[in-house]
Amino acid sequence: MRGRILASRAGLSASAREEAGRSLVHPLLELPELGMAGTVACYYSIGAEPDTRRLVYALWKRGTYVLLPLLLPDGDLEWASYEGPDSLVPGARGCMEPGEPTRGLDAVARADVVIVPAVAVDRNGNRLGRGGGSFDRALARVGPLIPVIALLYDDELVDDVPTEPHDRPVTAVARPTHGITPLPAR
Repeated sequence: MRGRILASRAGLSASAREEAGRSLVHPLLELPELGMAGTVACYYSIGAEPDTRRLVYALWKRGTYVLLPLLLPDGDLEWASYEGPDSLVPGARGCMEPGEPTRGLDAVARADVVIVPAVAVDRNGNRLGRGGGSFDRALARVGPLIPVIALLYDDELVDDVPTEPHDRPVTAVARPTHGITPLPAR
């Protein structure tokens, strides 16, 4: 499933990825949870993921404290603040990361909303990532009442994804033409 979806994503043009990201911004910014959030943990998209650059910038411009991950050699994620597009530096595996001082592994636990990448999500909130477990480790630090939103393309909310005991569910997905879809509570 992961390989099939990633291959489909690879066939998308840069403009299609950018348009998908643009379509996600407005529904996300209208979410009451994001409107009230003082701190949002997000990610800076890479490759064929739905583009998050506009979302991260819009959150920051409206005064939200935005945390972005830094990939550690062991695959875990540390977090640092986003201070505008000029604050980003090249990081591990082609990721753009904040050049600001890190806030530690547990900074994600202090976020009011967490936005995560996903390859697919099923209707029970089970998230299929890229297979490294980085975001699952980070989500293990997030409390059960914190909204966790996965960003997908339209056809990536599916009936079932394979799960492992360490997998952490999400509470909603955002898709370009479908907007926000709440999922069962964790």
